Amino acid sequence: MVARLLRLTAAIALCCCLVAASASSVSVAQASGQAGPLRGLNIAGLSGSSSTAAINREISTARSLNAQIVRVEFPWSFFQSTGPGTESTAAVNAANALFAAAASAHIKVIALVDDTPCWASSAPASALASCGHGGIGGTAEAWPPTQPLYLGSFMGWLAKQYGSQITAIEVWNEPDQANQDYLAGPQKPKHYAEMLRVSYTAIKSVAPNVTVLAGSLVGSNGGFMRALYAQGVKGYYDAVAVHFYNLVLGSVRRFHEVQLENGDHTPLWLDEFGWSSCWPGRKVEQEQGCVTRAVQAQNITSSFRELARAPYVAALLTYGFQDHPGEEFGVLGAQGKRKPSFYALAGALRSPFGPPSPVTLSLRHSGGSVIASGSAPVGDYLKLEAFVRGVLRYRAIFTLNRFNGYSITLPSVIGTRNMRVRVYQYWLGAGSDAQRNI
Repeated sequence: MVARLLRLTAAIALCCCLVAASASSVSVAQASGQAGPLRGLNIAGLSGSSSTAAINREISTARSLNAQIVRVEFPWSFFQSTGPGTESTAAVNAANALFAAAASAHIKVIALVDDTPCWASSAPASALASCGHGGIGGTAEAWPPTQPLYLGSFMGWLAKQYGSQITAIEVWNEPDQANQDYLAGPQKPKHYAEMLRVSYTAIKSVAPNVTVLAGSLVGSNGGFMRALYAQGVKGYYDAVAVHFYNLVLGSVRRFHEVQLENGDHTPLWLDEFGWSSCWPGRKVEQEQGCVTRAVQAQNITSSFRELARAPYVAALLTYGFQDHPGEEFGVLGAQGKRKPSFYALAGALRSPFGPPSPVTLSLRHSGGSVIASGSAPVGDYLKLEAFVRGVLRYRAIFTLNRFNGYSITLPSVIGTRNMRVRVYQYWLGAGSDAQRNI
């Protein structure tokens, strides 16, 4: 599972005030007559336990889901565990099996490259002492290479070997992740920028048609991306991969705004997003609020329908494939049984277009106040405005609870009569608001 730094969504007002004028909303261009973004999902990465049968099974399932593309981890340490230019037979065989199965199913492949082999790692001696014996968390494999050109050499080999079969190569996983699981050590923007530049140059020199993806960043505020701009990365990627699990729509919109502020017009590939169906057994899983299986399915449909409206989003891939203990992001249960989200994803991958879920609103009196409640599509901020006798008296910006509902008690000072209330989601815009009078 790719971990993330995210906050749990809560149905609380982030900003409330008595006002006399409204604020403008952010609109999103609606796709019309377009094929939409590339659509797919993440499947298991290549490893020593990869078998042709398992790979064929996952690609077959991806095909039954109508996937156009899959994202697969190609660990550098798996391919070159003993030194530069020493690609392991097991890794090559696994890659060959993957590409053969994908080609047969007419499915494209994103190759995610991460995981520094021990011989190239810049990890401290304490981590190197156990290198190769643990996972990614805090081990030497998470540290950048001592020489970025080592990575460039591997990227060049990968692109030359499989360039005609790879749609995109993603340079590392979540380098801005604060937990150090994927890119450990200090000066992360500097090191990642070096890795990105040598990778791009090496890939394009042998396979100019392969898309190079920077990032798979988790920080939606753009702070790490701004640091990369300062390191001179523009021109060394074709698109930026991002992973947003909470407030997906709001995060995508804000990150794109940061790009435009810095003169960056490359598209976004949202190649990890999803929800865990761990409710009611648990409340939180891997920093995510648990939802029910029904809500997981609903969220997949809703998010695809809205994200397909953004012309700057070039790819949408959900996480994940199959549940296992401690992780229920999959569209298959732990025993392989199809969950409701399987059918929701199959529909979204076949065609992401369709009417988004409406914003709903009801008003009721409670004591000396009015309570506004309802539901809305997942993944964005909403705005509530209350007008009394035609004058805007109250405004709140809020997020939904884990079941995509909300309940807001309006301040009693604005009264309980002669009131008109409207609520809208930023992504859909004010034109799709819900209005009620009381």
